[in-house]
Amino acid sequence: MTVDDSASGASAPGPSGPGTPIGRDQHTPHHEVDHTVQPTADPLAIRLEQLILGAERRYTPFQAARSAGVSMELASRFWRAMGFADIGQARALTEADVLALRRLAGLVEAGLLSEPMAVQVARSTGQTTARLAEWQIDSFLEGLTEPPEPGMTRTEVTYPLVELLLPELEEFLVYVWRRQLAAATGRVVQVADDEEMVDRRLAVGFADLVGFTRLTRRLEEEELGELVESFETTAADLVAAYGGRLIKTLGDEVLYVADDAATAAEIALRLIETMEADAQMPELRVGIAFGTVTTRMGDVFGTTVNLASRLTSIAPKDAVLVDGAMAEELARTGAAPVSEKEAEAEPDEGAAYRFALQPMWQRPVRGLGVVEPWSLTRRKRR
Repeated sequence: MTVDDSASGASAPGPSGPGTPIGRDQHTPHHEVDHTVQPTADPLAIRLEQLILGAERRYTPFQAARSAGVSMELASRFWRAMGFADIGQARALTEADVLALRRLAGLVEAGLLSEPMAVQVARSTGQTTARLAEWQIDSFLEGLTEPPEPGMTRTEVTYPLVELLLPELEEFLVYVWRRQLAAATGRVVQVADDEEMVDRRLAVGFADLVGFTRLTRRLEEEELGELVESFETTAADLVAAYGGRLIKTLGDEVLYVADDAATAAEIALRLIETMEADAQMPELRVGIAFGTVTTRMGDVFGTTVNLASRLTSIAPKDAVLVDGAMAEELARTGAAPVSEKEAEAEPDEGAAYRFALQPMWQRPVRGLGVVEPWSLTRRKRR
């Protein structure tokens, strides 16, 4: 069985027969192959694809892999890691796809990246940009492509609009990525211990809307969507403005980190205060833990993250709970007194404290044993 290789001017036997999804075993009988995943044949969709990719469909997956000089197996791993479905042996890939495969493989061949790391690069980039693209279509292009005049179709509006927006959005994306890369690189090079580049001591905060499940039953879908968007936007702005980093949003919950305890505490209290001032918003609760955190592909993991999540689940409405390590770090850095008695005994020094800590009841927390949370509040000026 041969693969049509007319695009490159030759015919050669391939590891996958016609219609075989990329990466599928070469011995799979033709009648067992899943043909459901196929590129669109809609004329407008193809025109838009060519506009965005800057090239026409030319290669099958096998031809693209061979042109890039990589094995079909590695090409399949890269393709799936980037988040793209198997497409059989449809002629749907472009020169850009070949170049992307060649670049990733070249980084491996040059010894700059291991093969697993190259796959991680593909996966992290694919996941991040997939969400960005979906957001832009759902919240941005969809609204802009509403026909401006009666009788006009969305089809007639979409193509010229994308043609105008594409170069500007591309330039802006590269700018933001470079800015973020510079900031992340700066944080890494300031770490003295090499081990801390991966396992770092950070303050981890969860902020959770109270009663969100009940809201989903009471509000219309559009109202619920607006509430979630408002919450996520407000949280993202506050986290960024006060020096934290937003890790992810989960609809009714946001996860953020900060390099120091005082920054995380300030963000938490600002979130509570801002949400309280908005009558349309439900109550908020925040949990913060301080300790070693493992970072992978822009996410954070470990016991510290789990503890912050558990603290959030037991926090009262419009309140912030922190763990003992967070309380100790705030005291060590002078952001909060070790005890209120100490602050009252030294009124001059006490005036410099930003936060107040109050020990709460001890209680068992699933998977983490007995925990003594502390209530964090803003210290009142006397």
